[in-house]
Amino acid sequence: MKDDFINYKEKEPLDPKSARNGYGNPTFQHDEKPEQNDQLQKNKKKKKNEKSKEKMVGILKLFGYADWLDIILMIIGLIAAVANGTGLPLLFIVIGEMTNRFVMIGQAVNMSSVNLSAVMNCSSTCPAIPGLDIEAEMTRFAYYYVGISFAVMILSTIQVWTFLTSAARQTARIRQKFFFAILHQEMAWFDTSQIGTLNTRLTDDINTIHEGIGDKFCIFVQFFATFLTGIVIGFVYGWKLTLVILSVSPLLAAAAAVGSIFLASFTTKELTAYARAGAVAEEILTAIRTVVTFNGQMKALAKYDVNLENARKVGVKKSITTYTSLGFTEFILFGAFALAFWYGTKLTVEEKENYDLGCVLIVLFSLLRGTFYLGQSYPYLESVANARGAAYEVYKVISKHRLLDSSAKEGYRPDKLKGDIKFKNIHFCYPSRPDVKILKGLNLKIQSGKTIALVGSSGCGKSTAIQLLQRFYDPVQGEITLDGRDIRTLNIKWLREHIGLVSQEPILFATTIADNIRCGREGITDYEIEKAAKKANAFDFISRLPEKFNTMVGERGAQLSGGQKQRIAIARALARNPRILLLDEATSALDTQSESIVQAALDKARAGHTTIVIAHRLSTIRTADVIAGFHNGVVVEQGTHNELMTQKGFYSSLVMQQGHGGNTQNGMSEDEDCEEEDLDDLKMENLTDVGGFEEPGVIEMGSIPKGSRRHKSRKTSSKKKSSEKKKTKEKEEENLPAVPYSRILALNKPEWLHIFFGVIAAAFSGGIHPAFSVLYGKIIGAFQETDPEKRSKNTTLLSLMFLVLGVISLVTHIIQGFMFGNSGEVLTKRLRSLSFKALLQQEIGWYDDPKNTIGVLLTRLATDASQVKGATGSRLGLFTKTASTLLTAIIIAFVYDWRLTLLIVACIPFVIAASAIRLSSVARQASKDQKALEEAGRISTEAVENIRTVASLTSEDAFYERYNASLNGPYRDSLTKAPLYGLTYGIAQCADYFLDAAIFRFGAWLIANCYTNFENVFIAFSSVLYGVISVGQSTSLAPDFGKAKVSSQRIFQLLDQKPLIDSYSEEGTKLSQFDGNIEFRDIHFIYPTRPEAQVLQGLSVKVNKGQTLALVGSSGCGKSTSIQLLERFYDPMAGQVHC
Repeated sequence: MKDDFINYKEKEPLDPKSARNGYGNPTFQHDEKPEQNDQLQKNKKKKKNEKSKEKMVGILKLFGYADWLDIILMIIGLIAAVANGTGLPLLFIVIGEMTNRFVMIGQAVNMSSVNLSAVMNCSSTCPAIPGLDIEAEMTRFAYYYVGISFAVMILSTIQVWTFLTSAARQTARIRQKFFFAILHQEMAWFDTSQIGTLNTRLTDDINTIHEGIGDKFCIFVQFFATFLTGIVIGFVYGWKLTLVILSVSPLLAAAAAVGSIFLASFTTKELTAYARAGAVAEEILTAIRTVVTFNGQMKALAKYDVNLENARKVGVKKSITTYTSLGFTEFILFGAFALAFWYGTKLTVEEKENYDLGCVLIVLFSLLRGTFYLGQSYPYLESVANARGAAYEVYKVISKHRLLDSSAKEGYRPDKLKGDIKFKNIHFCYPSRPDVKILKGLNLKIQSGKTIALVGSSGCGKSTAIQLLQRFYDPVQGEITLDGRDIRTLNIKWLREHIGLVSQEPILFATTIADNIRCGREGITDYEIEKAAKKANAFDFISRLPEKFNTMVGERGAQLSGGQKQRIAIARALARNPRILLLDEATSALDTQSESIVQAALDKARAGHTTIVIAHRLSTIRTADVIAGFHNGVVVEQGTHNELMTQKGFYSSLVMQQGHGGNTQNGMSEDEDCEEEDLDDLKMENLTDVGGFEEPGVIEMGSIPKGSRRHKSRKTSSKKKSSEKKKTKEKEEENLPAVPYSRILALNKPEWLHIFFGVIAAAFSGGIHPAFSVLYGKIIGAFQETDPEKRSKNTTLLSLMFLVLGVISLVTHIIQGFMFGNSGEVLTKRLRSLSFKALLQQEIGWYDDPKNTIGVLLTRLATDASQVKGATGSRLGLFTKTASTLLTAIIIAFVYDWRLTLLIVACIPFVIAASAIRLSSVARQASKDQKALEEAGRISTEAVENIRTVASLTSEDAFYERYNASLNGPYRDSLTKAPLYGLTYGIAQCADYFLDAAIFRFGAWLIANCYTNFENVFIAFSSVLYGVISVGQSTSLAPDFGKAKVSSQRIFQLLDQKPLIDSYSEEGTKLSQFDGNIEFRDIHFIYPTRPEAQVLQGLSVKVNKGQTLALVGSSGCGKSTSIQLLERFYDPMAGQVHC
């Protein structure tokens, strides 16, 4: 596939209208001036005003990532879909010929002297009709039915199977390419892209593409083939009547076009509103501790609800538009029936040699049912259109030319790296803020093996210089050389592999300590991991942990203290054995004693390496070979500490401003035992043994044999153990509570009046098709009248009744659209709001559970609440209409012929069973897909949110492999299940055809034996026919209802989750006067996810009103834990905290 698949502007942001002002934006992570945000905001507003209307890719480009096998599968599927589409028009030919036979019998009876009513009401023998064997005729037609039914089943299976298989393959390929493209974008792109939007595109947008290129596409082709075949058959059997019926086509087309335009517009607005709500949710959940600390839950919920309200308003308009369009379509169809029967009756009189009732029915049904199926194809066409719109943004990212591509193979890779660095006249401004110049002619030389410290106030360009060296950006002017070679000529990945970075805010990934250190260098041995940990003063505290190096650190390292995270980050950097070491406030999170030890380790580690240190704590850089003072983007002075202090210039003033300099920072006694720190503050950890390390309690420290059999055996066994735990965990997750449908509707109580009137309107709407069946049977029965004048009079009256039904259908649809639109959208909003409120209500310990990572919660919040809509609102109206149609149809059938109806009722369970199998299989797959996307969402969220760390560690490929691995299982399962879905769709398609064959064959026997007449047979038949079609329409929504069932279970599981510490609760004493006296009395505490490690062991401390209490001690001694207990993030196991 060519890279220029679609031509886009390089610098166009992914979604500029949803970009946030600074939050989660990597641009604002460096230390430049934040007051420049106003200019960025102006630029965003300007872009928003200039933004053009929504765009979409071409229909062929939508399938642009299909390979030759996908193309072959789709060609086979399209052929099957086209052939399948001809099945229904062919059945209409059978029905027309069959109707002629019935009419001949009726006319023969009328012309004979036989009193059929008398014969039907007595036990006398039924007289035979000369020249007509009705049973033999109907047997022949039944065989036609069965043959077409089997063909439809086979073709339906093939078309769905091939397209689902092709869609699964293409979607997997698109997901991989899209995630790969995101991981390797330049940092300037992330500065203008919103993280929440990217994760939404990885889930919702690609799911939308999957729907558009999957079975819905081939079903659209099938319905369109039915429409075209119907027109061809209409012209063959009666061109005059065909032209008259087609005269209503412009009205149908206009209704569809107008509905499509409005629906597309409302859908776009609705998705935009939900995307904004998702961005708010991500912002809040990512900073949940801060939100809870400031009691900001209600403010966060209000901000979230504002976007939900916008989506609700649009959703109501969308519902009204949809229903009005459907109602108008049915009105036109009923009008066409009236016109066709009136004009068709006229033709049977004026052109007897060309037109009979069978011909009229063939033309009428072929055209109207074909047109009706064209209308039914609209939702499928809409899915394709939505996929084209979603593909525009996704494909744009995939095909975008990356200015700084870490995956590029180009670039020079020197065999040796000395480490001489020069910044020559560097001018730079961030692409997202072109008017704000950061570096203004920076010149700096760093000799190989030397340590240079960059000092200066925040915003002077220190971190920017480091980012330019890593080639996160390229300078606007000037060049940076490494060993005399411009770094722009070097391979980006090679360059970053030789740079070790420890940042001010250490980012750890949600895996084990060992795997986090292993991110530093591919293929590192266990011994080298231990060695790096010892250099970073991390080995001792790691050895004290129950699972040692196999301890899970939690999301963003949340289960470790700040000092522990920093030392692991240092170990990760040292594991690379980098030639260039970048330390951006590397010891800022450590306590005084640990800082001195780690600083000594860093001093030792940087020997022989080119080291750049950024420090605000000037005591840590006194031993640097060179200290460079930054001010307004340039270096104002350079020299050693003593030289610069003697000059009494810029650096000297900074030292004086810090007051005590660096001497008092080491005031703690080094005789204290700092090794007791580490076990205590390992917070909220899920101590899972994932294998890979021997226990230090069994072997000596540092003696992990590189390739010992014992090591491999332990690793294998621990992997099995981990696998077993994972399976057990999955079983627990699958045990979702049963949620009755009534409980979902109970949330709609405030809108009961809307639902009431909506249900009544749906019930009337459901009775329209059975009423049509009676009129249809009566108008066919009218043709057994041999007097042309009487026949015309009867058919004209019945034709007018069709128009009345059309008006009723239009009115009831409009009412349903308004009523169910309001109730359904309000319920959807309420469920989303309640879910988000329940998330904010949970205690902090709940977020520490690996099952509740931010990525998983965001994915569920984005999908579950919206999928419940598949069982409410308009779906409730559809099921009500279906029940009304089925019930009315059966009653009418019993009234006109109870014997035939008994057969029909006996066969209906088979039709329903076919639909139930499809529903069940889709529901199970929906649950599996949801879990897979949650895991993939967690991985993608972690990677994208920490993209700078991922890029600096050159871990893009590792995350890419993890992401693909999380999708491999569901991908294979989708390929396996595709034939089953095809078969269930085929059975659902042909089940009613088999039922029709049985009805007509048995009806022929009843007529032959004078138990009924053909008019009653047609009324019973058409009643059931439309009843089954209605059921079929409902089962076509199986994916929606199946997904809604699983999603509602997840939502109510969340809503029923009772937090141990309820921040919403009004219980408890509210002090009228709070002085601020605080006392910890004999506090004992362990984190809920780590019951075997005691953190606080009898803490007792008191601080009175107006006093300042300083908590000091080594990292991990429980200082932060005490604060969290005071904030009631957790409750102590024993003892009390008094205020």
